[in-house]
Amino acid sequence: MASIINADTSNGLKLTSDTTGQLDFQSAGSTKATIDTAGNLKFDSGYGSVATAYGCRAWVNFNGTGTVAIRDSGNVSSITDNGTGDYTVNFTVAMPDVNYCATFQAQAGGWKRFENGGETTSSVIVENYNTSNAKSDSAVCYVAIFR
Repeated sequence: MASIINADTSNGLKLTSDTTGQLDFQSAGSTKATIDTAGNLKFDSGYGSVATAYGCRAWVNFNGTGTVAIRDSGNVSSITDNGTGDYTVNFTVAMPDVNYCATFQAQAGGWKRFENGGETTSSVIVENYNTSNAKSDSAVCYVAIFR
């Protein structure tokens, strides 16, 4: 059992509670989202079961040519230009550890990589290479961090 907020189709909003500390959000008596006692957000969203959501903890869209410039971002304080095709993405709020998943995409270039050991709780280093296997800048770069 849990504290339940239920949008009932016949009687409107119904509230029930207990002392477990869990909060369930229901529609017509079916649980659609939960916040458990550890603070994990769980939701269904059409997947058939309520499961823990692993959100994007940081993301950035930036211009990686000339003077690097952030177009828009979430939880990214700045980009450091380490040289041609080499960037450090700095987080506004640090990650709890380095066990996150970072993704990197650039509009130009042949392949992308992460600097081995370049991930810290406060930043991650990404590199863009062209098809000739040389580091190259890109006018459009995207990085997302999931944890």
